[in-house]
Amino acid sequence: MRTPIEVSRRDLVKGAPLGALTAMTVLAPGTARAAPLSLDALDATVSRFMKAFEIPGVAVAIIRPGHEPALRAYGVRQLGRPERIDIHTQFAIASNSKAFLAASLALLVDEKKLSWDDPVTLHLPEFQMYDPAVTAMMTVRDLLLHNSGLPLGAGDLMQVPPTDHGAADILAALRYFKPAMPFRSAYAYDNILYIVAGIVLQRVSGLSWDQFVASRIFAPLGMADAITNTTLMTGPNHAARHARLGPPTRGLGRMEVVPPSESAVIGPAGGICVSVSGIVPWLQVQLGKGALPTGMRLWSEAQAREMWTPRTITASGRGPDPDHPERSVLSAYALGWGVADYRGHRMLSHSGGLAGQITRTTLLPDNQIGFVVYSNCEDADAVSALRYAILDLLLDAPSHDWLGDARAVRAAQQQQVAQLLGSGDFKAPPGGPSLPLDQYTGRYRDPWYGDIVIAKTGGALAIDFTRTPALKSALEPFGSDCFRTRLARGAGEDAIACFTVTDGAVSQVSLKALSPLADFSFDFHDLRPVRVSR
Repeated sequence: MRTPIEVSRRDLVKGAPLGALTAMTVLAPGTARAAPLSLDALDATVSRFMKAFEIPGVAVAIIRPGHEPALRAYGVRQLGRPERIDIHTQFAIASNSKAFLAASLALLVDEKKLSWDDPVTLHLPEFQMYDPAVTAMMTVRDLLLHNSGLPLGAGDLMQVPPTDHGAADILAALRYFKPAMPFRSAYAYDNILYIVAGIVLQRVSGLSWDQFVASRIFAPLGMADAITNTTLMTGPNHAARHARLGPPTRGLGRMEVVPPSESAVIGPAGGICVSVSGIVPWLQVQLGKGALPTGMRLWSEAQAREMWTPRTITASGRGPDPDHPERSVLSAYALGWGVADYRGHRMLSHSGGLAGQITRTTLLPDNQIGFVVYSNCEDADAVSALRYAILDLLLDAPSHDWLGDARAVRAAQQQQVAQLLGSGDFKAPPGGPSLPLDQYTGRYRDPWYGDIVIAKTGGALAIDFTRTPALKSALEPFGSDCFRTRLARGAGEDAIACFTVTDGAVSQVSLKALSPLADFSFDFHDLRPVRVSR
């Protein structure tokens, strides 16, 4: 899963108006009506980005005061197929789901079934962090703030690629993650505590994440095309996944279809799928601080303020300049939302990233503007730049070359890849195995992940992450007593396994991602496997 907050021109066609919702557009009392949005300018902007970055498909939903929702769809669902993106095409919105979990808990707070300040142990007596003092201090609110002290992406290997780990496994695993920093001292994004918050939701409400969100949020809002988990997707109208796979033949590789990368367990942290048509009521209820234009209220204004209140500083700096108008003096994380400012406007946003799909959600509460950008490709920087370009259209802001910025980022990435891969692959360091291969074999057990088996097959070693079917590979020598995987295309990030040899015998093994550019969710480095049998 990709970082949450900013960080093929095939069958490309101009988007066309594809319908409008019957729901009213939010218009808060005293709010000035927005200037008309030029749909031609929007279409041209999206088309330029799609052409420049070979993005197969994009969908956009925009709500503004005094106007019907603008719903736009461009391109194809899958490369090589004729089916086009439309306003009902479902996208996996990944970590944009986190705001739905915060809202679900807010409903329970309004009902006085829990408090944000409740100790987690009040609802989950078995909850245990590495440090008993942190266990005692951790509140329901803390579960959502990425300030727990856990390492970045801790435990994501229990969620991606698809595994047989369940929520109970994740809860039990927490106690084994040694903190990377003191509790509440700094920001480090995680998904694992959102899974735990989903367990709290179930314990308090009696409903699973899937049942609660479907019945308490999707249904009352009338969110057509919304499902709670990517694994529940059965209809044909959904966006495929695309990523650039190596070896890079054109800088960063060719855009190819890749399989979904997530397990059902990610639901509360990143499982929702929805279309741009279906997301409009969600944008409306957010800008309405819990209320829809019809007068129906889901949560109180007090809970809306709570969810939007910055709690964990994520970044600080000098602020915007002509070359970087997106820079905020201070940005922070609230409850499922990032909070910053953009061109003098308060902005709440989140991003979502799964293998092959990148999505962005943005709210300007004081302007009563909300919009989403959904894509079926993995070019996160391009989609982020497109988001800013659309923001500037909505704000009638000074012109800025967002496309050029995204191209510059890509050029830097291409240079990094070229330096890393040289002729097309990682060069093995000198050295090799110091022992016969059968001396490395055995069953190795990590306390939070489970068992990893290293076997000798056909004169070579092979590794099997037993809980994750996609993580099986032959092992190739890669330096002194180290070996690398070569996973199937699109299966995930490759790993290096290094064995410590003491007095002529293997004493332990450590792992890390092969590429320094690997997605943080492949947290091989957090594993501490110990051999339990030969």
